[in-house]
Amino acid sequence: MPKLNIVADQNMPLVQELFAEYGNVRLLPGRDISAADLQDADVLLVRSVTQVNQQLLAGSPVKFVGSATIGTDHIDLGYLEQSDIQFSHAPGCNAEAVVQYDLSVMCRLMPDWQEKKVGIVGCGNVGGRLYKRLQDLGVSCAVYDPFLSRADIPDLGELEAVLDCDIICLHTPITAEGEYPTHHLLDMDRLRLIKPDALLINAGRGAVIDNRALLELFRGGSTLQVALDVWETEPHIDVDLMSFVAMATPHIAGYSLEGKVNGTGMVFDAFRVWADLVVTEKLQVADPMASMASRDESSLLLEPESLNEAILDCYDVAMDDERMRDVIRACESAGLEKAERALAFDRLRKEYPVRREFSHYRVDLSVEGLAQYLSLGFVIA
Repeated sequence: MPKLNIVADQNMPLVQELFAEYGNVRLLPGRDISAADLQDADVLLVRSVTQVNQQLLAGSPVKFVGSATIGTDHIDLGYLEQSDIQFSHAPGCNAEAVVQYDLSVMCRLMPDWQEKKVGIVGCGNVGGRLYKRLQDLGVSCAVYDPFLSRADIPDLGELEAVLDCDIICLHTPITAEGEYPTHHLLDMDRLRLIKPDALLINAGRGAVIDNRALLELFRGGSTLQVALDVWETEPHIDVDLMSFVAMATPHIAGYSLEGKVNGTGMVFDAFRVWADLVVTEKLQVADPMASMASRDESSLLLEPESLNEAILDCYDVAMDDERMRDVIRACESAGLEKAERALAFDRLRKEYPVRREFSHYRVDLSVEGLAQYLSLGFVIA
């Protein structure tokens, strides 16, 4: 087949290694990809920061769009269909990484989380996996997802029941229309239903929480603990809101090495089918990850005294929080404009350090409570 022109987000790992055989690959910052960049492009590969719509694609020769993401709210699916543009994404690719982000936040902000009741809003790829992990650990749960039934999720109930939990995790896509819109699902009225000593984690979509209402709630003296990985106006984050939240991270909950590679691999497999190429085997994740990882193999064996310690040894969200606050404080001190702060936010994502999932780590066979470690995906040495 003739060589294709491929434009890709530079934050997608292994794009050159996988796609270069089939075309000329041009890597660009995802948020900056413009219509001018696509004038001779056949293939567009993105992550969540690129808005793929008529404005971007009209007049271009693009016939395949791949998004290495779980969600599709940045994609105008209707326009792609009517324009006969093939689309593929990667549902579930980084779900495990996001679950591990939630667990790290819980360990940091509510260390006795296994004794608490956890509410999950949205029980799809991420929420469903979180629910299973918590069930396996014997943690009490309540779930809100109007598209599921009790036959799917025994702990399914109304949103109000979830908002009455000790810990609330948001994992719903963002929608503005339909019977159950999620835009500003947690407005001021619903935020006030949450217990003052509860923990609210948003690692889904920023606008599911009305960020202005949340800031107003804090300014009114709320003691609610909040961890935000996603922000309503990102990359232009609200620094006033950041000063109140307990954990602030730059949309990296799903940024494990495994999650990123899985996303690229799933899009690559779909691309080969679309291009009518012979698919002889699935992408072998282990070897590409090994070539990208920098961590010494001696760090793989853990001998933790508790499950919390093991989780934080693998991934400590406090380090991401510290990095983000340091960068934003430096921007503020230097008097940088809003646009420059946004670039700093994106650099935090682009330059994110290698992070591995629990399956990369071995736990010594003698550790007490071994079943808990197995249920979270640790390897037993």
